Amino acid sequence: MDLLPYLIKNGVLTKEKGNEILKSWQKSGGSQERFLLKEKILPEGDLFRYKGEALGFPLKKLKPEEIAPEIFALIPKESVEYYKITALGFDKEQKILEVGMVYPENTQAQEALKFLSRQQKVILKIYLISFSDFDTYIKQYRAPEKEVEKALEKLEEEIATEREAGKKAVTSEKFSRVVEEAPIIKMTAVILRQAVEGKASDIHIEPTTDDLRVRYRLDGVLYTSLVLPLKVHSAIVARIKILSRLKIDETRVPQDGRFSTNMAGRRIDFRISTFPTMFGEKVVIRVLDPSEGLLTLTDLGLSGNNLAAVKRAIVKPDGMILVTGPTGSGKTTTLYTVLRILNKEEVNIVTLEDPVEYFMAGVNQSQVRPEIDYTFARGLRQILRQDPDIIMVGEIRDEETASLAVQAALTGHLVLSTLHTTSAVGVIPRLLDMDIKPFLLSPTLNVALSQRLIRVLCPICKKRVALEGEAKKYVLERLKEIPKAEIKKWQGKNEFFAYEPKGCKKCNFRGYSGRKGIFEVVEMSDKLAEIILSGSFSERAMLNEAKDQGMITMEQDGILKVLEGITSLEEVISSAQT
Repeated sequence: MDLLPYLIKNGVLTKEKGNEILKSWQKSGGSQERFLLKEKILPEGDLFRYKGEALGFPLKKLKPEEIAPEIFALIPKESVEYYKITALGFDKEQKILEVGMVYPENTQAQEALKFLSRQQKVILKIYLISFSDFDTYIKQYRAPEKEVEKALEKLEEEIATEREAGKKAVTSEKFSRVVEEAPIIKMTAVILRQAVEGKASDIHIEPTTDDLRVRYRLDGVLYTSLVLPLKVHSAIVARIKILSRLKIDETRVPQDGRFSTNMAGRRIDFRISTFPTMFGEKVVIRVLDPSEGLLTLTDLGLSGNNLAAVKRAIVKPDGMILVTGPTGSGKTTTLYTVLRILNKEEVNIVTLEDPVEYFMAGVNQSQVRPEIDYTFARGLRQILRQDPDIIMVGEIRDEETASLAVQAALTGHLVLSTLHTTSAVGVIPRLLDMDIKPFLLSPTLNVALSQRLIRVLCPICKKRVALEGEAKKYVLERLKEIPKAEIKKWQGKNEFFAYEPKGCKKCNFRGYSGRKGIFEVVEMSDKLAEIILSGSFSERAMLNEAKDQGMITMEQDGILKVLEGITSLEEVISSAQT
């Protein structure tokens, strides 16, 4: 942009002074803005204010901490650096992406943003930003990468020194010492700390053809947080392996490990899994915060008849409590919550897990090791010799484990475990398929829970909307099928409201913050036992009996949480029907 004529026209510069500056600039080259600042013709703030007026773009200034990391990530780092542009904000409801540009007159930058707009299906709102503000924002992209590059340089110096000393290869001991150096330690700590502070459940460190990608799973969804040079991959992976006591020179086969550290005044456990890929080892780190596991049954999302049924089941001295659902649906968290309630000095609790996720004081926890034939079935036999009152088995996977769990429940033990089925009622045919006799199942199964996780709306920015049209029809149809005791507060109402995600600084503009479960709970009853013992039953017959008991389905539980303002209708539809 030719800014000088505008400054002359508006009396900021005299014509003579403007022409003099123009001649000097033409000799030096570069942008007029840079030249004017270098020659101290105008302060940067005034210069960009005039530029904004000339181009018709408002000047915007934000502090870096006012922009969530996810907002910065909406524009690729390469485009940010090349075109001098950056994301400033995102209105999720209106799909408006605010973009700051140093050179909004740059047609190439405009074309790149148009492509981004079409690709991400967003509306662009352009602002002008100054050089110094852009430099501040770009540090949000660069800071971690710079630390890593420094670490890499040090690593390469060490390796070069070794080779110059006449060694053909760097020993694993030497490599271990190098990755213990401060920059690598700091970089790894940054990755772990970001996950803990952001309440991520998992960290994915993935090598690709061009770079190293670090993604965090937040409320069940993966987000890219860092994109690092590929050359730092081996150093970061080695550092993580050392922390978790894995073999750093073994890259051909998967390895599992764990370590603990103190962050933000509390102990955090990290569970490590490495996996060889075409581009190098991928590392997945499960973040286990014991304080997050200190939940009540209500915190989990249980309420009404579901909550009452579970409470009745856990006070019984024997029988089975089985939790079912897909991987990542919160089954283990539910079991740990029940264990925490049952964990008293007068009872002996023994667990068999794969792996142990949370360490619980007062509970005897053991981890299966199939490689040495220490399986769930074999471990369960040993547990029965440990005089247990309560047994928790991580998962019933086979007929032998199922049989031993039932026998334990029959002989006066309370057994907690998980299964993989799609519904609570599905637990019964699944156990029968595992060759459990019907006459043994009915007296041992106390309760079966099926669950999914749904994202919880941010309480700060969620938006209240009236349910209309198809959405209202969908909700009303589900409410008709729910027992009246569960929907007292909505009976007789004609107008219904729900909430939608919006996005704010508090929730990092995602619109959601945290997760809860939606449940369906089947409690063993005399009538259900009769159906099982009849030998000619169907899952439909058992489901009808469960509903007669007052059971609500996961979808119905989700609808109640929508009306309570806990989650959105879209979240329930996508989660409950999978």
